[in-house]
Amino acid sequence: MAYQRNDAFAENFTEIGKSAPPHYLNRRFDADGTFLLEPGNTIVSHVVDGSATQQALVRVREALKALPYGDRFAYTPVSSLHMTVFQGTIEGRRQPAYWPRELAPQAPIDETTAFFLNRLKAFPKASEFRMRPVEVTPLGVVVTGATLTDEQKIRALRDELTAPFSYSHPDHDSYTFHITLAYLKAWLPTGAEGIYLPALAELTQNLMAEVDVLELDVPAFCTFNDMTEFKPQHYLA
Repeated sequence: MAYQRNDAFAENFTEIGKSAPPHYLNRRFDADGTFLLEPGNTIVSHVVDGSATQQALVRVREALKALPYGDRFAYTPVSSLHMTVFQGTIEGRRQPAYWPRELAPQAPIDETTAFFLNRLKAFPKASEFRMRPVEVTPLGVVVTGATLTDEQKIRALRDELTAPFSYSHPDHDSYTFHITLAYLKAWLPTGAEGIYLPALAELTQNLMAEVDVLELDVPAFCTFNDMTEFKPQHYLA
């Protein structure tokens, strides 16, 4: 999601009008930024380890941490950086739109993993696609297809994956591709957009000048226990 306007930034990140804490606090991580147990599975393309893309994202990550109130975010490890291609099941999110129709809502996550793995064995090789960065936000980097054809390819792949996964999320068509660098632990103070928006614009400009096409691995079906490590179980290639 993009946060270019002051009002959009305030709505998503500042304390204005907020009576509840950020959504993932004490669900995905605690107030110290320690990630909590939240097992699940997903299809992601990892950022290639040791690549120029990874190094550029590390610089963005460090710049975000150095901003005022940067300590109000929980930062994911560099080794976990990835772009989600298709969301699998996750503990604590068992509604019909996020769960295979063939399995009971109470089924263990391991059972959904085995179900998906069996179906993905017959899934055809994924078409290659390329992605590029378009905007740095406080939470990471928004990305899109490097060309219209690339965007069409990854959108088509998401459509095809609804068959083996047996569901389609409500935001399936509008999903914003991104690379997460952090999660919000505590709301930013009123007026923080005056600091953040110019800094984010500069980070975006620098990243786009440095990275034309992101270096990503082929999509892999992965399992995870929390948001710090995504272990490949099956590659779509």
